[in-house]
Amino acid sequence: MLVFVADLRKQARQLENELDLKLVSFSKLCTSYSSSRDGRRGDTSDTTPLLNNSTQDRMFETMSVEIEQLLAKLTAVNDKMAEYTNTPGTASLNAALMHTLQRHRDILQDYTHEFHKTKGNFLAIREREDLLGSVRKDIETYKSGSGVNNRRTELFLKEHEHLRNIAMATKENMTSQRSILKSIQSRVNTLANRFPAINSLIQRINLRKRRDSLILGSVIGVCTILLLLYAFH
Repeated sequence: MLVFVADLRKQARQLENELDLKLVSFSKLCTSYSSSRDGRRGDTSDTTPLLNNSTQDRMFETMSVEIEQLLAKLTAVNDKMAEYTNTPGTASLNAALMHTLQRHRDILQDYTHEFHKTKGNFLAIREREDLLGSVRKDIETYKSGSGVNNRRTELFLKEHEHLRNIAMATKENMTSQRSILKSIQSRVNTLANRFPAINSLIQRINLRKRRDSLILGSVIGVCTILLLLYAFH
């Protein structure tokens, strides 16, 4: 029995040493992951990470599995020592064995707590950086889209100004023509007032125009009625 207990204690110490080394490496990996992210945000050439984030992610997953396996093995060894304390005939050794078992359990608890704390910090950093990366990507996309929109807006404004200039020129031309027509009409009226014969001639011309318009309208109306009658028969 004593040999069996000594063997369990030896296994527990070996597993604890392995866990200690693994946890130190695991903590360094998480720290380097955070530093590489900070260096990438700073965009400085002298802080280029030795490992890219995808490699670090794979190493994180691998080391997490290895540490969880070691913790499970140490738990199993401690459980075997706990079973031995209940074995009949070992009452004289129970006090010393219980003290040893409690020490190994405390070490296991500390390692488990340290592992989960480091793992949680790593996941929090990765989630935060992924979120920041997504935000930065959205900002760059918005800036790029804004540049395109600005160019489109500039072209639209140029086209709008061109059309506005054409409209203003057309308006000025029409105003000028209206002024010319008014001037001509004013001169005609002046001549008509000065020379009654011309006034009488203008009136006869206007009457003939109105008569011709009435005749033309009547002809068009009659033709339209005849076409409708033909269409419905």
